[in-house]
Amino acid sequence: MIQTGFMQNALLAGIMISVVTSILGTFLVLRKLSLIGDGLAHASFGGIAIGLLIGINAYITGLIVAVLGSIGIYRLMEKAKAYGDSAIALILSTGMAIAVVVISYADGFTTDIFSYLFGSILFTSTFDLYIITTVFVITVAYVGLFYKQLVYFSFNKELASLQGRKHSISQNVFVILIALAVVISIRAVGILLVTALIVIPPLTALQISSSFKESLIYSVIISVSSMVLGITLAYIWDLAPSGVIVLTMIGFFLLTYLYDILES
Repeated sequence: MIQTGFMQNALLAGIMISVVTSILGTFLVLRKLSLIGDGLAHASFGGIAIGLLIGINAYITGLIVAVLGSIGIYRLMEKAKAYGDSAIALILSTGMAIAVVVISYADGFTTDIFSYLFGSILFTSTFDLYIITTVFVITVAYVGLFYKQLVYFSFNKELASLQGRKHSISQNVFVILIALAVVISIRAVGILLVTALIVIPPLTALQISSSFKESLIYSVIISVSSMVLGITLAYIWDLAPSGVIVLTMIGFFLLTYLYDILES
């Protein structure tokens, strides 16, 4: 199985996606913005539809729309004083409305739209790997550079804001990275299941960790393990990888939940 090129691409892409989403997801869960991934994934669908219509790589146009959507959510929450879930709902609705209009205008597409809705990690191309690797490197470097600011903002927004310009730069980069993480995750599990990659591993890790650093480490381990195991089982059983990956994550969550109950 490992000797086949498409499986090598799938596993490599899956591992990098898992690291990115589990790290950023930990901060999002603590900030009570777990559904932002779902909102941006649905918003990016509008960009994907535009890309398919005009003949540009759909992930590129989806990425552009997701970045604009993430900035829009952040600005609405900061300037318009909109609640997080309300801002997410607004951006989500806008993206999906664009997708519906574009698809109806084009009278459907010859491209299999289900690959974007449900994921197709086994068809990861070399170009996809370049994009995923770039996002992976940027995310790891960013978290290493702005780790303290991210922790401060997750637990004490007022204290973080006292950092001034450095805090502003950190937040702007963070919202863009979320968009990047969401779009590369669409390749793995599709638009409909992106939230699972962002929320389930951190939620699982928080049940068994005793510190923030532990939760980050456990989140990455759980996410990567679920991704590799899910892809492997999907290949062996000839099932949809996205569903198996998410169910594997849920399995880890249930195990830690039962362990926590027994320990208490």
